[in-house]
Amino acid sequence: MKTGPARLTPDAAFKGAAWAVHALTASGAVIGLLALIAVIEGDARKALLWLGLALIVDGIDGPVARKLDVANRLPRFDGALLDLVVDYLTYVVVPAVMMWKFGWLGDGWLAAAAAGWVLFSSLYIFANLDLKTHDNYFVGFPAIWNVVALYMYVLDFDVWANLVTVAVLGAFSFTKVKSVHPLRVRDLRTLTVGTAAAWCGTSFALIWLLPADRPDWILVAWLAASAYLVGLSFWRSLRD
Repeated sequence: MKTGPARLTPDAAFKGAAWAVHALTASGAVIGLLALIAVIEGDARKALLWLGLALIVDGIDGPVARKLDVANRLPRFDGALLDLVVDYLTYVVVPAVMMWKFGWLGDGWLAAAAAGWVLFSSLYIFANLDLKTHDNYFVGFPAIWNVVALYMYVLDFDVWANLVTVAVLGAFSFTKVKSVHPLRVRDLRTLTVGTAAAWCGTSFALIWLLPADRPDWILVAWLAASAYLVGLSFWRSLRD
């Protein structure tokens, strides 16, 4: 008697989906490599676009993993640790190399020391077990150096302004200053998520249009969204 093709059990299907989520997270490492290659080739715009894609992947994989209960379906594989490894590459290593490669931190030993400070201070954030508050704010500067690199690229800061920025933000990593997590924060959630989406859209537009002329309203909208997210972080810090 002939039998039909074997069907996946629901458990096997969910495990397959869980592995697919891990593969999505792991793809961030490949994207980070492509960003690093763009840096080596001297193309800051392309590198930032790759880092933007990595940021999108990082924003998607977490909610999907929680929805599919990946941690319980694959208990022998630590998705959170995988995410940290990939994030250190895309949020810290590649941006630090960018800042050094494109002269945003000057040159010589001072530039190397500043890039080293980016790497060093970020390690505390990635190893800190108290990184988030109960209401999903980061504690300290959350090592989003990819975002810092974007501001340096778009606003074309002076070298000394960049050096001071790196020094101060790295020092904030060791403080109790709160930083908003735009996708998981509870305060003003709808407004905050919408503002974060607007920030992402205007960031992409600025990267895509530079170095050509860009409409002033895009820059204004981008800075306004930035001010809101920073202001919310400042308000939460004062509330403590």
